[in-house]
Amino acid sequence: MTYRKKLIEVALPLEAINMESAREKSIRHGHPSTLHLWWARRPLAACRAVLWASLVDDPSSWPEKFPTPEAQTQERQRLFDILARIVVDTDNKGKQKQVVRGLVSWDDIKDPQVIQGAQREIARCLAWGRGEKPPTTAEAVRDYIAQYAPPAYDPFAGGGSIPLEAQRLGLEAHASDLNPVAVLINKGLIEIPPKFANLPPVNGDDRKRTRLESWHGAQGLAADVRYYGTWMREAAFNRIGDLYPPVELGNGEKATVIAWLWTRTVTCPNPACGCQMPLVRSFNLSTKKGKEAWVEYAINRETSPPQVDFVVKTEEGKPPEGTVSHKGAVCLACGDSVKLDYVRSEGREKRMGAQLMAIVAEGKNGRIYLPPTKQQEKIAFSAQPTWKPDTNLPKEALGFRVQNYGMTKHADLFTSRQLVALTTFSDLVGEAKDKAFQNALAVGLSDDNIALNDGGNGARAYSEAIAIYLAFALDKSADYWSNICSWHSSGEKMRNTFGRQAIPMIWDYAECCAFSQSSGNWMACVDWVIKVIENHDNVNVAAHVFQQDAQVSHKNDDIPKIISTDPPYYDNIGYADLSDFFYVWLRRSLGSIFPDICSTLLVPKSQELVATPYRFGGSKENAKAFFETGLQKAFGRMNSIADANYPLTVYYAFKQAETDDKDKVASTGWETMLEGLMRANFSIGGTWPLRTELSNRMVGQGTNALASSIVLVCRPRGENAPKTTRRQFLKEIKRDLPQALKTLQQGNIAPVDLAQASIGPGMAVYSKYSAVLESDGSQLTVRSALQLINQLLDEYLSDQEGEFDSDTRWALTWFQQYQYNPAPYGEAETLSKAKNISIEGLETGGILTAKAGKVRLLKREEFPQDWTPTKEARLPHWRLAQNLIQRLLEKGEMGAAELLSKLKQQETEVEIVRDLAYRLYNLCDRKGWSSEAIAYNSLVVSWPEITRLSSEYAAKPTQGQLFNN
Repeated sequence: MTYRKKLIEVALPLEAINMESAREKSIRHGHPSTLHLWWARRPLAACRAVLWASLVDDPSSWPEKFPTPEAQTQERQRLFDILARIVVDTDNKGKQKQVVRGLVSWDDIKDPQVIQGAQREIARCLAWGRGEKPPTTAEAVRDYIAQYAPPAYDPFAGGGSIPLEAQRLGLEAHASDLNPVAVLINKGLIEIPPKFANLPPVNGDDRKRTRLESWHGAQGLAADVRYYGTWMREAAFNRIGDLYPPVELGNGEKATVIAWLWTRTVTCPNPACGCQMPLVRSFNLSTKKGKEAWVEYAINRETSPPQVDFVVKTEEGKPPEGTVSHKGAVCLACGDSVKLDYVRSEGREKRMGAQLMAIVAEGKNGRIYLPPTKQQEKIAFSAQPTWKPDTNLPKEALGFRVQNYGMTKHADLFTSRQLVALTTFSDLVGEAKDKAFQNALAVGLSDDNIALNDGGNGARAYSEAIAIYLAFALDKSADYWSNICSWHSSGEKMRNTFGRQAIPMIWDYAECCAFSQSSGNWMACVDWVIKVIENHDNVNVAAHVFQQDAQVSHKNDDIPKIISTDPPYYDNIGYADLSDFFYVWLRRSLGSIFPDICSTLLVPKSQELVATPYRFGGSKENAKAFFETGLQKAFGRMNSIADANYPLTVYYAFKQAETDDKDKVASTGWETMLEGLMRANFSIGGTWPLRTELSNRMVGQGTNALASSIVLVCRPRGENAPKTTRRQFLKEIKRDLPQALKTLQQGNIAPVDLAQASIGPGMAVYSKYSAVLESDGSQLTVRSALQLINQLLDEYLSDQEGEFDSDTRWALTWFQQYQYNPAPYGEAETLSKAKNISIEGLETGGILTAKAGKVRLLKREEFPQDWTPTKEARLPHWRLAQNLIQRLLEKGEMGAAELLSKLKQQETEVEIVRDLAYRLYNLCDRKGWSSEAIAYNSLVVSWPEITRLSSEYAAKPTQGQLFNN
């Protein structure tokens, strides 16, 4: 069928989207990602950009409105400016920095005008497609979208980023997941707040404090969560406060404990020793300059066996070396080395103990580090939990290491005191719900007795809504109240359980005080949740969340939807095994409220789409087959319910550039994704690399996780799609790919992203056929197609060399051979004659130096900093690119813009300089010259802003301007 191309199928302002996506990871309080932990969550900026660009038509879809390529480029740039643009901002101190403005900006979306402007474009495209006049007022635009835009659906909803952003854009949001933790997160994020929009709180304190009509959005709900969370703290302290005693200071005063720092111990196997040997990774307490503190040890040999005692040092000195590593452990008492296998066996035999090393307390001027006391240790060991999650940890799972040390139950991940605290607060979630129910009835909410799980919005449903957010706070507490937590010595704070997608062994762990005023305390966890609720601004748009296997049809499937999803990543992350950590507490707290969602003892595992051999008796082949079959079924379902007017977008975080035995590009996970889509009768029309991950992600070290997520843009393919030959396929991509690459370059795609983005146009040709056949009748594989696309990209960039001047073509060839190193004059002269130029001319052009029989390209730092072009000068494109990079690196975009404005006055073809930067990046990337490649990438990324600023320079002649008309 025919359809209008959307913006995402042609071009995107990738660099701005990527820049804001990366920045978003540092935004904490109030950000929706802080409602509840979820692993590898997509940044909202990227999701918002992808959804909006999937809804808005590309100008080329309306040739009657934008008849020329120039008009289409101009309109596309207008859309880019609405979506994401990089500008230079100046703070109060005059310091300049790049910032992102537009729809993707976390700061800008707080401005209703920005959201309304973006929604206006969606409504305009809907109206044009219907042959109607677009609505103009904000209310009319929202109503038009609600009436005519399809619902948005994510069948692998996970942390909820995609449906949340669909809701923000005004679309009815649908979200489903097999994982009950993900389902509950999505309910709390998008489904519950609209049910109770603009409702004032039901607690008496807040109702007395302000006018009832002053509560907007979900602010009233947030206020109630704060009120009942505070009540829970007081009630918990009355019940278990004696387990969290203050610590005695030397001056007779007492201080609130922030954390107790423990080390695990095993008995030294040396028969002459038998010491309870501490297993300490680090003795550091604080590494902050001027506040250094550490633990020292002393051996008490008057006891038998000898005993290790700990003291705290804060003066000059150096902490002892740790006693345990991946190689084994060392006994502090006798000095014997102990193999890690022994430590593991002691753990499996339940003979691993714990010893208090130090206490961190709240002081008047910061943290106080104190030595352990027998009384504090005794109180900790006295805790007797009445309930614990006695469910089994997986025998094998991605990221799990603790089972090797005898920790086989979820309860083993917590100390006795932590279990008492968590069960106490879990009990109080139910009690707080009951109190909220009575208060809701008292202020007039309906006594309809309809549960939240059944669609209710009366007193019962409202009290249950409060309970789900309090249960989220309990899960946050569990993340900080496990014996997998550690002490952050440089930040002097608690480090939570999930620093990465794993449950590793932590030797010296930190036990947080639930009632302190520091990180990890109960009210801090409640506060994280509250800030997300009160900032929720999508309360006027309904959402539907349900638990569902993505492979299985649902009753809502008869409604066509725009689908955007983030499916599992082959074998990268075991979501089900990891989320059991939270589910055991959610089930205890919310099982009566969501009996269907919490019906299983643990998170469902057998249906989870992940290629993990340990679930298939160690068979990689069976795991792969399970994943491929399931993924194809899921994509098949998506094809059947996708609205044909809109593309399907799929996120995938996998490296394309792995290598096989023949040093060819290959990736099992990446190929599986592409093949799954094509077997489900999708054609692939775009592949956008979105850098949505932090570059320092711990899971990225040594695994297949990307610093970029690739977003695949797909359309349903006809079931009767024809076959073609390899020869015809090559003919078509050689015809189509250059124009697509040119459009990408015009959209200023970063060179680092060009290779991955080029896959889309190439795969668009490949995937429109049911098969591409080799001469022998066999099918051209996805892997072979990707290799051909990469080769054609290299050819395209090489062909662009014809645009460059002779000096630059010489420099490119020389650079490829020698970079900036000297080489024999004779070789340089031979090459120059082939290019019909001379070494003397190249020296005049200012790109090389020739002396003592050697020739060398000049490095950027060797160019004069105050260089100004003149009309008479020989200006090779190479020299211009290097000078612009020099100015950019030394003086920023303003400095580069000043030089560019002077080049424009000489009528220099400055756009060719950007093409040269693409070619040089490609060359350096292939050679592995990463630092040099970054320079060329930076020039292209900054090009739009440099060009804009250069126009401002040209508009106001300066005193130093050399040339007059």
